Amino acid sequence: MSRARCCVSSQYPYSHSPKPKLHSTPRARSAMPSTVDAGQRITPVRVSYPTLVANSKEVHEQLVSALGSGPGCLGIILISDLPPVFPQLREKLFRLARRFADLPESEREKLARPETSYLFGWSHGKEVMNGKPDMQKGSYYANPLLDEPPVSNELKKAHPEYYAGNVWPKSIDGLEEFEDTFKSLGKVIFDAGIALAKACESFVSPTLADDKGAITSLIASSKCNKARLLHYYPEPPSTSPSSTVQNDALCGTHLDHSLLTGLCSAMYFTATEPSEVVPAPSDTTGLWIYPRNSDTPVKVSIPEDCLAFQTGEALSILTSNRLAATPHFVSGSTSSLQPVSRETFAFFLQPDVDDVIGPDGETFGHFTKRVLGRHYAEKAAQEAED
Repeated sequence: MSRARCCVSSQYPYSHSPKPKLHSTPRARSAMPSTVDAGQRITPVRVSYPTLVANSKEVHEQLVSALGSGPGCLGIILISDLPPVFPQLREKLFRLARRFADLPESEREKLARPETSYLFGWSHGKEVMNGKPDMQKGSYYANPLLDEPPVSNELKKAHPEYYAGNVWPKSIDGLEEFEDTFKSLGKVIFDAGIALAKACESFVSPTLADDKGAITSLIASSKCNKARLLHYYPEPPSTSPSSTVQNDALCGTHLDHSLLTGLCSAMYFTATEPSEVVPAPSDTTGLWIYPRNSDTPVKVSIPEDCLAFQTGEALSILTSNRLAATPHFVSGSTSSLQPVSRETFAFFLQPDVDDVIGPDGETFGHFTKRVLGRHYAEKAAQEAED
């Protein structure tokens, strides 16, 4: 499976441009302009980690409100009261991300893995947005749970983007703790994701129900969960920071196609040394979601002491759309009065390629290929119209 180079979301292979008919949204959404007017701000449903683990009836009702298929649902839920180590790990990893991104290009590129379509290790300028290499952000991909997935050589060869294995900056001064911090933060998110998966089991289609928990077992046994550490490079200073929403690309609006995607709140650092944590350069910077049955995106804020989890389309299939993914995009502009970088972290919790997620026996690997086929058919149709 090859990595998309244009119009697929920057998080591929874990996300893709949405299929409008599936979500009753106009075709124009997938070709939206790169700026849209700022809309309403919404605070997502929030549940405490201990309450989530207890999995009470109250949690079920909160999941319906947050992740269900009813009008206005955002497809995202916040988890608060996380382990005390979470805030320290988050800031520590984000500072390390900034330090890595500031290395000379020759050093960074030693950690790039083109044979995996740049989906392990470092990736910068390899994605194409609006016909040009995307130089605004760099990504570091790894599986926080497994360095070398225990799968056959045939499977590694067929799916290097999932199973090739991690690479780490082990011998670079100042980055000695990069690997351990990446893994530790990933483990916190994974544990919270497992608790959320257990709470979601009652929504699974009866034909796919499992005594061990269909969603839980798919995530827990998966060898291709993948995290992405993102660094948005500072933009040139601006005397008038934008008040519009800067979409990542003309078709940056996308659906995750994982089961669940764990997200940390972003952090912003000054480009000068010593770097300081600063507020977001604009109140439009960050995550924007189209609520269910709505054509107007809303700004969703993730508190710094919370994790957010979004539903992916694989979960929509597994639950017969009882829990449904929502189209979303990131307004990633860092333009401000002073150069500011943006750091964030996403963990895509997803099945192995041979795992069945559909009532008709469809596997996650086949589903991924179907998603890509659908995307390219829509892209070709759009180009023909243009």
